[in-house]
Amino acid sequence: MKVVCAPDSYKGSMTASEAAAAMARACRRVWPDVETVMMPMADGGEGTVQALLHATGGRLVTATATGPLGSPVPASFGILGDGITAVIEMAAASGLPLVPADRRDPRLTTTRGTGDLIRAALDAGCRHLLIGVGGSATNDGGAGMAQALGAHLLDAHGRDLSPGGAALAHLHAIDVGGLDPRLAQCTVSVACDVDHPLTGERGASAVFGPQKGATPAVVAELDAALAHYANVIRRDLGVEVAHLPGAGAAGGLAAGLLAFLGATLRPGVEMVVAASRLREHLRGADLCLTGEGRIDGQTPHGKTPAGVAAAARDCGVPVLAMAGGLGTGYEEVYAVGIGGIGTLVPAPMALAEAMARGPELLEAATERALRVLELGRAMADRSTGG
Repeated sequence: MKVVCAPDSYKGSMTASEAAAAMARACRRVWPDVETVMMPMADGGEGTVQALLHATGGRLVTATATGPLGSPVPASFGILGDGITAVIEMAAASGLPLVPADRRDPRLTTTRGTGDLIRAALDAGCRHLLIGVGGSATNDGGAGMAQALGAHLLDAHGRDLSPGGAALAHLHAIDVGGLDPRLAQCTVSVACDVDHPLTGERGASAVFGPQKGATPAVVAELDAALAHYANVIRRDLGVEVAHLPGAGAAGGLAAGLLAFLGATLRPGVEMVVAASRLREHLRGADLCLTGEGRIDGQTPHGKTPAGVAAAARDCGVPVLAMAGGLGTGYEEVYAVGIGGIGTLVPAPMALAEAMARGPELLEAATERALRVLELGRAMADRSTGG
């Protein structure tokens, strides 16, 4: 018996590595001789660096970067086992948790720190960049990132723009003559799990601005600024980003990576599946376990369990998903290859308690689900005389 344990993190409760270990312990309780393969996964957001370093034997690098409000912050990125591929979570330097709730204002926050991490990766000799764009505090279209790498975004007086999304309304010209020349030798892939465009009703400002502190009036201001930014990018760089699906990710950072670094957008979980060689580990497996904190109608659209299920389906391996909770539309995951769902909480309890006991609850819930599978297998053997 071989089981691959490939969960995402259960945010606020346990990391993907902790979840995989809990699943593996449950497997050994049911099948003492089982071979378990722990493959922590992610979809481009929180946990992506950790998942890929675990899979490739890479290392973590710590640097000082510009935080969303302009002050220096310690931030980390990963260098994969090949020594030339860097994986960067933009949230490490430009994420919402770095901004106190009473200071959240996407008119002012900057992605400059993400550019600092890209430059640090270049200094370390990396020429392949994988960038996760979840969890941002910003709405500057990646302008700060570009400035950190040597681009000049100029107002009508030839001065560099101030940080933040609101300043984009004053953008007059873009000069990329000073862009770090090492970028021309790089391939850049953006792990993106949304299809929102840069502007409009489904754009970066309208959909994600409110959670970053934007009022309706500020949303309108930022959307207009990003629309102007997109026009200047089209005129000066020859790149169309305004309505491209996914360009609105991370307050438009995805658009900036496309325009300034020639990046390609890919579903984050597909990047992690490929980089971790998950399909290789699934070959010969009898079962794949996956899961995340909440499974609902969004899960089939680029989330980790769906990506894992797709890989497992390619390898002919059945999939059981363990969820912290279920939301509307969770049944849709059956269509993408998840054969069954288990839930962690066995009885009513406070959310805080459930999250604090995450690994314990996941191990117990996985064991319960596996014992049901074992019962079914015993019944099948009995009916066939095996």
